[in-house]
Amino acid sequence: MAFFQRPTEYPCQLILDPQNDYETLRRRVEQTTLKAQTVNRNRSGVTNVSSPGKALNLYPSNEYEVLPSGSEAHWEVVERILFIYAKLNPGIAYVQGMNEIVGPIYYTFATDPNSEWKEHAEADTFFCFTNLMSENRDNFIKSLDDSQCGITYKMESVYSMLKDKDLELYLKLEEQNIKPQYFTFRWLTLLLSQEFLLPDVIRIWDTLFSDQDRFHFLILVCCAMLILIRESLLAGDFTVNMRSLQDYPISDVHTILTKAKELQDNS
Repeated sequence: MAFFQRPTEYPCQLILDPQNDYETLRRRVEQTTLKAQTVNRNRSGVTNVSSPGKALNLYPSNEYEVLPSGSEAHWEVVERILFIYAKLNPGIAYVQGMNEIVGPIYYTFATDPNSEWKEHAEADTFFCFTNLMSENRDNFIKSLDDSQCGITYKMESVYSMLKDKDLELYLKLEEQNIKPQYFTFRWLTLLLSQEFLLPDVIRIWDTLFSDQDRFHFLILVCCAMLILIRESLLAGDFTVNMRSLQDYPISDVHTILTKAKELQDNS
């Protein structure tokens, strides 16, 4: 997105001050590659196809044109947040996909119409991202994948709920051997941030984060997404259905959230 390439109005003066000897993270990352685990093939057994135009792609830094000396792009601020988080949490470090979670949070703070709030977007984002990851980090720890708090259990929970809500559709996906990890891995790990455009992601997160049992509600949202395209899934073959699930066809998030709330009320 163009926003992340633009310079921030509030760069880190301590780093940019020529009187200081601090080296910018930009230069450090240009010289070395941060070791990042992969959330695609290694974790789910298949290569997830990302949807063109939907992913934020904030990381790594060499994807963007470097701004002149004395200025910082928004992506550099996000990069610093992720870098510091990785340093403070060596047990998790940086895992590919964290950028998709921190991006919408930073964008929300950095575009606040109140400049007094916007000035502290970096610190506020770091605080909120750290708190969100304290609830969501088990999804990023490979050793916990098969535990009750791990991502495998959550992926299977989507199918368990679908079996309860729409047995016919569940049996169709099982018959075609479409496993939940083929598509729900990305949905759950990245909180649907790659499935929709940024304004729609923020709208989904408003509902998600306002629910006390937010990650259970996320399961409901995923189940609603499947039920809303049940007719095309029931009619499609493996290839067609996989394409739909990896590039979700419905863009009206209000419809999805309404269906998820309906499922929740009928539980």
